[in-house]
Amino acid sequence: MDRKLIEQLEVKAKQLRFDIIEMLGEAGSGHPGGSLSSADIFAALYFSVLKHDPKNPGWEERDVFILSKGHVCPGLYAVLAESGYFPKDELMTLRKLGSRLDGHPSKLKGLPGIEVSSGSLGMGLSVANGAALAFKLNKAGRRAYCLMGDGELQEGQIWEAAMTAAHYKLDNVCGIVDNNNLQIDGECEKVMNVKPLAEKWKAFGWNVIDIDGHKLEEILEAFNKAKESKGKPSVIIARTIKGKGVSFMEDQAGWHGKAPDKEQTEQALKELEN
Repeated sequence: MDRKLIEQLEVKAKQLRFDIIEMLGEAGSGHPGGSLSSADIFAALYFSVLKHDPKNPGWEERDVFILSKGHVCPGLYAVLAESGYFPKDELMTLRKLGSRLDGHPSKLKGLPGIEVSSGSLGMGLSVANGAALAFKLNKAGRRAYCLMGDGELQEGQIWEAAMTAAHYKLDNVCGIVDNNNLQIDGECEKVMNVKPLAEKWKAFGWNVIDIDGHKLEEILEAFNKAKESKGKPSVIIARTIKGKGVSFMEDQAGWHGKAPDKEQTEQALKELEN
């Protein structure tokens, strides 16, 4: 594994977390927990894995990324801005009147890099399947990636989509589960247990890759394994920590959908600077 690339991605992930806290603090609302836990995944995708072009968002040969758990769009907005899809100062307009940065991604707002409006939980994998099937039919060498939450896996449509992808042998679909074990109402296991995750996905006919979702070496290796898998879709179960990088947010369900106040924002930014 290229150590220089890993170090560059670690810097990017740290910057994404910084931007996430800044924009949420400015907005006064939003979802820090899952945005922070997904930051390393976003960094790996947009700066190493995805075939995309920020200067040409509609490039016909691009891979597509679907954010199924749309409430963690601060992470997506941060990585799109960092990639050059739009100016970074626009991040400070999150959730404000007239902004292109809604509380969930909106295709209708014309923000470059947004493939589809999302956030109604459970639907993203179906969208990714549709894109992947179209790529297959058109014999295009394109891939579809879909980020889901572990609490989101309680939605039945996820498992319908899981069956569909396996049935059509969509080996150009890669699902990623942000497995931080928490959702808005508490521990996923107590709200509606979906474990064992790996065994469930395997039973549905998927190639399952289990990793530490904060180790970029493992993240990149997992995406490589997914590309190499033939005849079945792949899912990366990324074990993460909700609120990763901010001590008072880590592993706390209360920070699922609550923005930091001014003092908490300053504290979080200081922690992320170190």
